[in-house]
Amino acid sequence: MATVPQPQLFSWKEIEELGDLSRLKLLLENLPDEDLMLKLESARGNGRDDYPIRAMWNSLLAGIVFQHPSIESLRRELSRNAQLRQICGFDLARGSKQVAPSWVYTRFLNALLEHHETVEAIFGKLLWQMSSELPELGQYLAIDGKAIDSHARKHGRCEPDDSRGEHDATWGTKSYTVNRVDGSTERKAKHWFGFKVHTIVDTTYELPVAFEVTPASKAEQPLALDLIDQLKANQPLVLETAEYFMADRGYDDGKLHRRLWDAYGIKPVIGIRNLWKKPEGHDATCAVKSLEGVAYDFEGKVYCYNAYGHRHKMAHAGFEKDRDTIKYRCPAQHYGLHCACQSQCRIGASVRVPIAEDRRVFGPVARDSYKWKDLYKRRTAAERVYSRMDVSFGFENHTIRGIKKMKLRVGMAYMAMLAMALGRIKENKAEQMRSLIQAAS
Repeated sequence: MATVPQPQLFSWKEIEELGDLSRLKLLLENLPDEDLMLKLESARGNGRDDYPIRAMWNSLLAGIVFQHPSIESLRRELSRNAQLRQICGFDLARGSKQVAPSWVYTRFLNALLEHHETVEAIFGKLLWQMSSELPELGQYLAIDGKAIDSHARKHGRCEPDDSRGEHDATWGTKSYTVNRVDGSTERKAKHWFGFKVHTIVDTTYELPVAFEVTPASKAEQPLALDLIDQLKANQPLVLETAEYFMADRGYDDGKLHRRLWDAYGIKPVIGIRNLWKKPEGHDATCAVKSLEGVAYDFEGKVYCYNAYGHRHKMAHAGFEKDRDTIKYRCPAQHYGLHCACQSQCRIGASVRVPIAEDRRVFGPVARDSYKWKDLYKRRTAAERVYSRMDVSFGFENHTIRGIKKMKLRVGMAYMAMLAMALGRIKENKAEQMRSLIQAAS
């Protein structure tokens, strides 16, 4: 098995350029689903086998790769496409009669839901195999949420037992800031009825490593903690590899900062909300408890005040792991500037600010540093994973109802991503892997 020691050796672009049938073959050949098949076949026992378990399962996977929004759309494709039926494993001698009716697919989906733990185990097996192929998998992690609209009838507009309605979804709201042309900002909000997918992704390879599906109203911060615990239980190797964890300010929570660094040694790079209710806005500062004449703002900028009360931004000089402190230097000495109050300075050449001063503001990666800003940009990898879900795996137009089916469908899409990535890596010899993408100029 070829190992990939450098992150740039794998590119999703190569998979996306394959034709649908090639991608389907890649998925079917690399999906470790034998345990699931054996359990489903055992449950069927000696019953009628007009529509084989394996062919039914493969056809559902084909529906994901071919972006079919509904079972009816998939059935029409299977009826007219003999090559697709052959790849899925249907009996060609029976022709289009081998295509199962809708109620058979309904029963098959219910059977999958009954064996949801075995289905979810496939994701874990794939992730374990990917960790073997890509040793750096998990080094840079990011989390983000995605809104998924429900196109079914709202639960208030249908009978409780009406299967055409949506009974598990809730209303969700996402607030964001828009920058206007004139430099001002505008606060906007998006409202949707449906679900939310919360996913931790590896930002180097743009692959999911943990996920959860919740009603749209579920808060983001608790889900981040739950997914970290999920990684610890199911994928400890990924968690051990992790060095950085990126998230936008929707996940700004002191508990998450403490859990990541104190429990796992992972450096949080998380956007921050301004919770300082002061009229000065961004100019508001708070004095450092243990240091006289030193203060900071909510964005992590540290200032020193001279004898005349004038403040100057101090220069970041690195994190000291053994002390859990961030070191800051006198701006005059660091930049070689003249300071009229040098002889009266109460601070000295440098100061150390403990991260315990405010865990949301201070962390192992100083919020006011170039490194923090570069790492924070990596969180957009989650957005590209979600874009792939919409464009390549058919979530833009879906007919899924119920949170159990939604989680099953999301899990199958993520399995497809991992299986195709694993297959593409295995198909290339180690010396050929470097040619998958061009080096950055």
